[in-house]
Amino acid sequence: MPYPMQLGFQDATSPIMEELMYFHDHTLMIVFLISSLVLYVLILMLTTKLTHTSTMDAQEVETIWTIMPAIILVLIALPSLRILYMMDEIFNPYITVKAMGHQWYWSYEYTDYEELSFDSYMVPTQDLNPGQLRLLEVDNRVVLPMELPIRMLISSEDVLHAWAVPSLGLKADAIPGRLNQATLISTRPGVYFGQCSEICGSNHSFMPIVLEMSTLKYFENWSNMMQ
Repeated sequence: MPYPMQLGFQDATSPIMEELMYFHDHTLMIVFLISSLVLYVLILMLTTKLTHTSTMDAQEVETIWTIMPAIILVLIALPSLRILYMMDEIFNPYITVKAMGHQWYWSYEYTDYEELSFDSYMVPTQDLNPGQLRLLEVDNRVVLPMELPIRMLISSEDVLHAWAVPSLGLKADAIPGRLNQATLISTRPGVYFGQCSEICGSNHSFMPIVLEMSTLKYFENWSNMMQ
């Protein structure tokens, strides 16, 4: 989860989020180089009175500053398309979980189990235990096994919502009448927080998401206890 005054991303806990962070750094370096070059040219133009008519009218210069942006766009587009296809690729999922958005809470259904479903509400501030996080803790966490592909089916029963967990690189819109799909894999155990990322009404900021990634044995014990 983020900490105060944080400037970068949250620590990645999925391969997709790691790829997104690498792509961000790659693109940011390109933007930095372009900005530095433009700033250098502006400073030269403002601080010198020397002009070179041959350079100002040269066809070679116009050719270069036309081709170079196209090459830069290709260098950005290719890794971007690669990650986009990776995010849409669905592996053989171990389990499927359906998340339904409501005003203003989430309900979850483990479709591979007969009677494993529950609602997840935010814990009010006055009911928090020591160590729990205000506006982020819920009464029923989503427990999932780590290092296994999990398919999330996301929809809504009333208005637009968005199911987002930044550390996993996940954000999918929950749209009434439509079922969106996402895949998640956690590389390590832990508790990961998210929130609804689509303005859905007066209590939009009070419907958090909490994923508890655990070992497969712990998940099986939890699922048997919940049924």
